[in-house]
Amino acid sequence: MAKATGLSPAAVSYALRGLQVSEETIERVRQAAAELGYEADPIARALASGRTGMIGLLCGSLEDLWQQALAVGIGRALKDNDRYALILDAAGDPARENTLARQLRDQRVDALIVQPVDPAAPLWAELCEGLPVVSIGDALAGARAAGEVVFDNRAGVTLALEHLRRRGHRRLAVLTSTRASTPDRPADVHVLAEAKRLDLDIEMVTASQSLGPATRVAGEMLDAGHRAFFCFADSIAYGVYAASAERKLGIPFEVSVMGYDDHPMSGLLTPGLTTVDWDIDGIVRAAVRIVVAAADGNTRRRRIVQAPPAPRARLGRLTRGRLTRGPPAASRVSGNEAGQEPARRVEVGVQGAVLHRGVERAGRRAVHAAAGPVRRPPARTPGRSPAVRRRRARSGPPAG
Repeated sequence: MAKATGLSPAAVSYALRGLQVSEETIERVRQAAAELGYEADPIARALASGRTGMIGLLCGSLEDLWQQALAVGIGRALKDNDRYALILDAAGDPARENTLARQLRDQRVDALIVQPVDPAAPLWAELCEGLPVVSIGDALAGARAAGEVVFDNRAGVTLALEHLRRRGHRRLAVLTSTRASTPDRPADVHVLAEAKRLDLDIEMVTASQSLGPATRVAGEMLDAGHRAFFCFADSIAYGVYAASAERKLGIPFEVSVMGYDDHPMSGLLTPGLTTVDWDIDGIVRAAVRIVVAAADGNTRRRRIVQAPPAPRARLGRLTRGRLTRGPPAASRVSGNEAGQEPARRVEVGVQGAVLHRGVERAGRRAVHAAAGPVRRPPARTPGRSPAVRRRRARSGPPAG
């Protein structure tokens, strides 16, 4: 390559990696490489540089559709940065997460992105001593991670619980994927604190993010009399829809459901799922930017707090759910139980809003038959409009 281009071997090496040489030199070397059929040996390159070009991505549970979408986005974004993702699934199991994290380190990945099942595990402090680690969702307790893209769960949980309380609910079932062995996750802790502040009766239950098990857990809660659900993943909320359908309970009038991550599938439900948008594209960009810099040796630690984004128009997307109007029948107030405070008149039965920083955006508006009679303006009698009367006044009375 050096002989063909008249450059030194070092200059050719830099040009092939896009470093320290001009764009003209890079193009010249790449053209020569194509003509000569040159391909870099990845193993030799890794031995020479001490880097593999691989970034580990350890997902909490790929049964969750939102985490699947996140993994796809991160994999594509890493490829755009000449890195490759090695994606592993902890399946919601802290012990499995521990084992897989150590295996990724032993396979010499350049850095690790993790959606932790157990963010308080002692493993992370040990791992971060020799490997750049970026966490998504929750911070790693006691560990000096290279970066964090954490959710403002305080804002998200408050938004969700206040939304359900405004609908008149005082008794809520909270379905979370958190296991009994990891009880101190920030979002779960904040649910209990906010429930006390808002005077809500909360029952928190562990539910899988796969449809079958989530449906069974939701069914048990429905049979126990629960009619309002806050789910820490849209994937879990789909189980509430399925269990409600099995029992012929209508959403939103008999059962209210709230998700937490605005997966695109949630807009296909009937009615659409009310959920919280965390801006998955922004999370992908932030995590990849931090992990690539860390893998390249940038030691600056970054912490990004992801809040539910400000309201924005979503033209061209499927409309979400219904906003019913008019005074509802007493037994059909958005799933309320007898004696509870009724929801506000124009917000009864809302299902399918996407929530952002205290602002609700509902989709298609429809009038439900149970909402009572619809008042329409009286029809005009032909010939009685002001314009017609003025013309007749000018032309005089009709003949005969």
